[in-house]
Amino acid sequence: MADEIVNRVANSKLKTLDLEDFYPKGPRTVIDIKQWLFHELILKEKEFREYLKNHDWSQYKNHYVALTCSADAIIPSWAYMLITTYTSPFAKKTIVGNLQQLETLIFQEIVANLNAEVYKNVPVIIKGCSNKPIPETAYVQLIEKLQPIAKTIMFGEACSTVALYKKRNNI
Repeated sequence: MADEIVNRVANSKLKTLDLEDFYPKGPRTVIDIKQWLFHELILKEKEFREYLKNHDWSQYKNHYVALTCSADAIIPSWAYMLITTYTSPFAKKTIVGNLQQLETLIFQEIVANLNAEVYKNVPVIIKGCSNKPIPETAYVQLIEKLQPIAKTIMFGEACSTVALYKKRNNI
């Protein structure tokens, strides 16, 4: 048929990259250590260690954990390190910070470990719509990783993209 509709997107070398496809499974949990402080303000080492020893750390199995202190207290670095000795046998990752910082760190590792060679010298669409909390920083890091190798980089969907980068031909 001469009037056959051809899907040029499906037949092109165009690669779509959706960071949501890399979103790791596992609950994200914040542990607020103020609960283990004297009057939610002062870290007393002996009591702090006792709280940690008696806490059920197995509940964080396969969790991504963010350690924080919502009280206006001065927390020594070793306290977070000590807590991590308890979370690390169970949690997939433990950081000091909030949930946004946790997601940012998770995606820093994902982008760093992404095999970019499959995007070499081809047009790339970075998918924009996501149902998961993909940090903006992940998209920026992805551009930094792909720009040296991709032919073009666009953002959005195949039917509606924003051009971000086009490799210049060296004459």
